[in-house]
Amino acid sequence: MSRLYIPENYRPILNVKETEKAIILIKDFFQLSLSTELNLTRVTAPLFVKSGEGINDDLNGVERAVKFPVKDLGDTQMEIVHSLAKWKRLKVTELGLGKGFGIYTDMNAIRADEELDNLHSLYVDQWDWCLHMDDNDRTIMYLKEIVKKVYRCLKQTEFFVYDRYEEIKPILPSEITFVYADDLLKKYPKLSPKERETEECRKYGAIFVIGIGGTLPDGSLHDGRSPDYDDWTTETGDGHKGLNGDLLVWNPVLNEAMELSSMGIRVNPETLRLQLKERNCTDREKFTFHKKLLNGELYQTIGGGIGQSRLCMYFLRKAHIGETQVSTWPQDMVEKCRKASINIL
Repeated sequence: MSRLYIPENYRPILNVKETEKAIILIKDFFQLSLSTELNLTRVTAPLFVKSGEGINDDLNGVERAVKFPVKDLGDTQMEIVHSLAKWKRLKVTELGLGKGFGIYTDMNAIRADEELDNLHSLYVDQWDWCLHMDDNDRTIMYLKEIVKKVYRCLKQTEFFVYDRYEEIKPILPSEITFVYADDLLKKYPKLSPKERETEECRKYGAIFVIGIGGTLPDGSLHDGRSPDYDDWTTETGDGHKGLNGDLLVWNPVLNEAMELSSMGIRVNPETLRLQLKERNCTDREKFTFHKKLLNGELYQTIGGGIGQSRLCMYFLRKAHIGETQVSTWPQDMVEKCRKASINIL
């Protein structure tokens, strides 16, 4: 079911024309900053992949991919990507990139089962990135080092926006705060995962929640994560598990935590087997991607995705993601937004 939050007395800082211009400025600046910070080269990405090869992102394993037959390929089934989480690793390996170098790309996806609200759309656009790393860097310290680099790009972009639109004041803290999903559960045992994130983000301004996808002490999950790309089982050496996480910032317009990025050190053959077994989906081992990984044919990588429209929405202080991208929304949502000065594109 779609949901909508209308901020009290909301008024967009930029009109539609100004917003369209600002979107391209932000996207151009951020991707240059990201590619420079992480040593990434831009590549072209697919909109769809062949079904049955295990290359598409399975998200939580229940979301339906949009599929269609291709006439000239004997009605072979293709499917629109959910993200490029696994495709990127294949590409980095195929290109033979050296350690410390990687790729980024514009990822466009359709998530037909998404629940539509201020932050979630049927259309997903993000920068997907992937970096070839050393096997010895499969540590929590290396993950944090990469997260800090991504956060520096956010800080640089925030100043870039302020330098051009003085009415949009910088609000990001100087540093990002790292927290573990299981510690959030202990700290806020009566709150939902989303509520825990909001309380912690309200306090710190920007957080990175480590350990997304693994089972928490009470048997629950902080959030779902496919078992075949992020490593959420490896022990970090400090009583916790997980070499992945989500980057969230405090959104003063929506008065809640807002996820801008998800990233993590990718599974190796051992952790892939373990996570597939834990999720009762060892049948995936027969897929092309999984066979290559289990046979040691793929580079060890770290990677993630950064929402493009969300990034613009946050930095331009918009109330709805539909103000920074074109998608399809329930008509009643569009009408309510119009009456509240929320300009859906």
